[in-house]
Amino acid sequence: MTSATVRLDLRLESREKDRIAKAAALRGMAVSAFARDAVLREADATIAADGVVVLSEQESRRFLAALDEPFRPNDRLKKAMDGASGLKRR
Repeated sequence: MTSATVRLDLRLESREKDRIAKAAALRGMAVSAFARDAVLREADATIAADGVVVLSEQESRRFLAALDEPFRPNDRLKKAMDGASGLKRR
């Protein structure tokens, strides 16, 4: 299985590129490899952070208590469920 490579163009100020080049050299990496690794690492961190919900102690207690309660649909949900039961599936 082969994967296609694509380009990602980026405009930088010269001093920004110099900083990146210096950091890449310190790691013994090509600038493109260093930049790719850094961008992918940041992308992974951003995606992972999006999937995490942090609750305070009080919020956590309320959430766990709600999970312990039996499910009771409200009137609006009951009406929606009744309406959906009359729909045909394809």
